Amino acid sequence: MSRDELAAERQHPEMGARLLRGIRSLEPLLPYVLYHHENFDGTGYPEHLRGQDIPLAARLVAVADAYDELRAALPAGEAGSEDAFRRLRRLSGDRLDPELMDAFGKAFRAGLFS
Repeated sequence: MSRDELAAERQHPEMGARLLRGIRSLEPLLPYVLYHHENFDGTGYPEHLRGQDIPLAARLVAVADAYDELRAALPAGEAGSEDAFRRLRRLSGDRLDPELMDAFGKAFRAGLFS
């Protein structure tokens, strides 16, 4: 991505949050939308939140979003899921909450995700 494309991409959490504000039934989703690109180590955006300062809802969405992104980039099938999971584990502690990654790993090994 070019610098301009990256800057535009980084605006989408705030733009999504602006769309939800004022819609009473959707306002509880604001933390999911606004903070799902915050990294556990504080290097994310838009506010560079770190660790437990990132709302739990957003940390959960970050794990699911990262797994989905990794799976989409790989060939379909069981091997793709395993490879995506291996790559996802490498993000634990830096980008993703390690406790949530442990829980995701248990669920993955139990066959709850494909």
